[in-house]
Amino acid sequence: MTDLHWTVRDTPIGPLLLAVTERGLVSVVFRADERTTRTALNRLSERLAAEPIPVGAAGIPHLPAAVRELDAYFAGELREFTVPLDWTLSSGFTRDVLRELATGVPYGTVVGYQDLADRVGDPGAARAVGVAMGSNPLPVVVPCHRVIESGGGIGGFGGGLEIKRKLLAIEGVLPEPLF
Repeated sequence: MTDLHWTVRDTPIGPLLLAVTERGLVSVVFRADERTTRTALNRLSERLAAEPIPVGAAGIPHLPAAVRELDAYFAGELREFTVPLDWTLSSGFTRDVLRELATGVPYGTVVGYQDLADRVGDPGAARAVGVAMGSNPLPVVVPCHRVIESGGGIGGFGGGLEIKRKLLAIEGVLPEPLF
């Protein structure tokens, strides 16, 4: 059994649950109120065969770096995350798409679902890219908010379109939402 260290961090897009293993950041969860956090930690514990340990315990691997980097990102001071990522929760095509997104779509830019499918060598998989975005265990850090429709529409987002718009505004892609 591995340890799963976690914290909830208040951010401009609401509370985020951050969870790390000894390999790196493994999960970021939106709207991390008490109930959502409990549910997410139970699922992570089962999937990773891990014991959830809240902040304050000794030996918190990668968590301080994840917190610092997210704080800097939301302050407009960080454009590229360097915290190690634990890809355990993704595999196959989804992992390939998410890794390409993490390394090949820089801050302040967007990519279409079709273009991302082309980049991973599967040009017929634009819809599958959408599914991969919906299962991204590391949103914000692996920037699924940067994926838009080929025609320029904002597309969907697991965290909700309000959060997607806010993240794109932080990066200067969209104007700051009026309300």
